[in-house]
Amino acid sequence: MTPYEMAATHAAAFTQSRPWTADEFTSLMENRFTDYVGDARCFALFQVIAGEAELLTIATHPTFQRQGLGFQAMRIWHDRAVTLQANRAFLDVAADNVAAIALYGRCGYRQCGRRKGYYSRKTGPNIDALVMERALP
Repeated sequence: MTPYEMAATHAAAFTQSRPWTADEFTSLMENRFTDYVGDARCFALFQVIAGEAELLTIATHPTFQRQGLGFQAMRIWHDRAVTLQANRAFLDVAADNVAAIALYGRCGYRQCGRRKGYYSRKTGPNIDALVMERALP
């Protein structure tokens, strides 16, 4: 999967906030701690450093949403993180992203923190980020 494909999927999926650019994905992929799973329909980008895995982003193209691809990508990136010797996983999610919060709950995540006003929106006030964690595997 190329950074351009990632950027296109991300732009289609993230309509309320600024999507990441191909240059940003290129820069992230050049980092030796960064990995991804998936394809242009749905992908998860993550980092594993010192036993901790962090989901940087997950995106499902709207054409393929509600087909279980996000759940599958979560399981696969968790497995990959374990092979990279991670024993905990973290992520943050916009407090108003009900679908993602439900997905992460199904994947065993629990809220462990909150970042006030972390996500900016094209219109309206900034939205808090919920910080979530789970043990791996």
